[in-house]
Amino acid sequence: MNVPPRIHLSRRTLLAGGGALVVSFSLRAAMAQDAQSTGPEPRQAPLPGSLKGSPMLDSWIRIAADGSITVFTGKAELGQGIRTALVQIAAEQLRVAPAAIALVAADTAQTPNEGYTAGSHSMQDSGTAILHAAAQARDILIGIAAGRLSVPVERLKADGGAVHADDGRRLAYGELVAGNVLNVRAQPQSKLREASAHTIMGKSMPRVDIPAKVTGGVAFVQDLRPPGMVHARVVRPPSYSARLRDIDVKPVERMSGVLKIVRDGSFLAVIAQREYLAVMAMRALADAATWNENAQALPEEQTIFAHLEGLPAEDSTILNVGQPASGARMVEAAYRRPYQMHGSIGPSCAVAVMENDALTLWTHSQGVYPLRKAVAEMLKMPPERIRCIHVEGSGCYGHNGADDVAADAALIARAFPGRPVRVQWMREDEHAFEPYGPAMIARAKAALDRDGTIVDWQYQVWSNTHSTRPGAAGNLLPALHLAAPFFHPAPRPLPQPEGGGDRNAIPLYRLPNARVIHHFIPTMPLRVSALRGLGAYMNIFSLESFMDELAAAAGADPVEFRLRHLDDARAREVITTAAQHFGWRSSERLPSHHGRGFAFARYKNLAAYAAIAVELEVEHESGRVRLARAVAATDSGEAVNPDGIRNQIEGGIIQSASWTLYEAVGFDRMRITSRDWGSYPIMRFAGVPERIDVHLIDRPGQPFLGTGEAAQGPAAAAIANAIADATGVRLRDLPFTPERVKRAIGV
Repeated sequence: MNVPPRIHLSRRTLLAGGGALVVSFSLRAAMAQDAQSTGPEPRQAPLPGSLKGSPMLDSWIRIAADGSITVFTGKAELGQGIRTALVQIAAEQLRVAPAAIALVAADTAQTPNEGYTAGSHSMQDSGTAILHAAAQARDILIGIAAGRLSVPVERLKADGGAVHADDGRRLAYGELVAGNVLNVRAQPQSKLREASAHTIMGKSMPRVDIPAKVTGGVAFVQDLRPPGMVHARVVRPPSYSARLRDIDVKPVERMSGVLKIVRDGSFLAVIAQREYLAVMAMRALADAATWNENAQALPEEQTIFAHLEGLPAEDSTILNVGQPASGARMVEAAYRRPYQMHGSIGPSCAVAVMENDALTLWTHSQGVYPLRKAVAEMLKMPPERIRCIHVEGSGCYGHNGADDVAADAALIARAFPGRPVRVQWMREDEHAFEPYGPAMIARAKAALDRDGTIVDWQYQVWSNTHSTRPGAAGNLLPALHLAAPFFHPAPRPLPQPEGGGDRNAIPLYRLPNARVIHHFIPTMPLRVSALRGLGAYMNIFSLESFMDELAAAAGADPVEFRLRHLDDARAREVITTAAQHFGWRSSERLPSHHGRGFAFARYKNLAAYAAIAVELEVEHESGRVRLARAVAATDSGEAVNPDGIRNQIEGGIIQSASWTLYEAVGFDRMRITSRDWGSYPIMRFAGVPERIDVHLIDRPGQPFLGTGEAAQGPAAAAIANAIADATGVRLRDLPFTPERVKRAIGV
């Protein structure tokens, strides 16, 4: 693969040459204002989506003199299909075929700064920005054509890359923009195409990122092979606390094909001509190294939850309505989630090159701008001398090792300028050093009146932070090991309404008296950060398990019980849709050891709605849980690519099932012990549900609602509720391994 030129593009240089239009907006309204007016200017309505942060339309749309169209997004393709959906949005509003759109994503030299691609915000933020930017561009083109053709805009329409008059004349987009470079702010309102007229949005379209992935093409950063590239491997410490005491590098330096040993404090790496040689040299260095370690650096795995509850916490009440009430029946329960890892199938990778005192990084980081800032601090370089270009990684799901390996590559490339350096983590690096999803504890208590209605609700959750993403050098793993080390910034809770450890801790149900408390634990026994869904997975698992326990105490059907406590019409429709398609009937008797479960949530209480029903079998002799089928209903607002939404829900159910049934990080007092797939099992193909059906409730014209993380929590709770239905025993400690299931049912 050819290495893109390492240049620093300003907006002016990006648009220079060949004539181009980067869209403008009519100033007629402003010109019509009384020039003598001295009154206060009217307050502008907020710009939609990410236009708030990047309001210039040329940040999003470029139309060149040859008619080619380029769309820019600061969001990254992570396997969620965002490239396809954003192309569809732009194509619909510009009235061109999707194939006519070139999309540039997450490149600090070219695209808007949209922070992290996280929290199911891509459609809500970037999709909305592109929707309005493209619509405004289309109307500007029509306005220019009206002037050229001397006809009113009402007699013109845009279609197929041209503006057409009703008398048969046409002007191609390229003709309209020749010699014009317009750089203006977006407007709050746009003339969007009527949803009923859509021919591209709302239709399933094949993913543009899939062909290379299934044909062995260059699909991932792991596939990059720029000319002159060399390979590097890092010798990781054996544990968090280990510091390099001594090493003799001379025997490794003499190995054939070894180009350089890089050492800075406890950061140790080797560069070699070929990848196999780099691996062999890395292992030789590891064998030669001696380390100082703390034998009591970690808490006991068996008592981790008591340890966490015993740590100092910063308490915040995030919901407090009504007065504590008592009822005919009090129900209490506690739920626990262990540390869980991203488990990316492909270990993290990055490619970097240092030339002319400028660094270019190809990275699968979820935030190229925050990464650039952190790397600049680590290397003591101006940020404008660093370019970060996103390339997909083979595995993601949150803040895994992508940023750390990019920092590795940056340090090594600085020590070996002039040639691209590829740094690939080993499996044990990924498992032992990536930031995990935090262990969590939740306690719920509720009162039911004589009618079985919830009259009081109390919920508490204990958690570390759910984001230690870079932005500061101290968030990068290698920066902690340098001779002059950086230090990890103090962890902070993420604020409501989205939250971190308290994400989705506030129920959507109608509760006249309720209190929810978030106990934020600053001390982090294990390295943690964002895992898909953050605290929503655990909180929805807990809340929706507890709703089933309350339904049982009230003698009510779980679906009816939820509907009884819901006023949100869209939530009710999602629940009834999933129940109907599942064939949920209270009186139905399932085969022996089979159970069914139901759960619902609106992700973050402001994104997509999802309801999931599952049927499963519990094998009593082995304790194994076999998933038979899952039926989901989701409301994501306007569906741009229905197949893409189904993919996200299906994938979320499968990943959540893996977390719920298999996954927990193991550790002893010194080290992480989950270092491979044997010591950290994940779901295999044989464990996937036999059938998953996803039913969409499309709402054309409504705002986009993030879907990428909507299924994780409901899927976990539905599985827990189905196990309880199959066995009569309630499991509250994740994961539900065969050993734990057997112990619970007394086999």
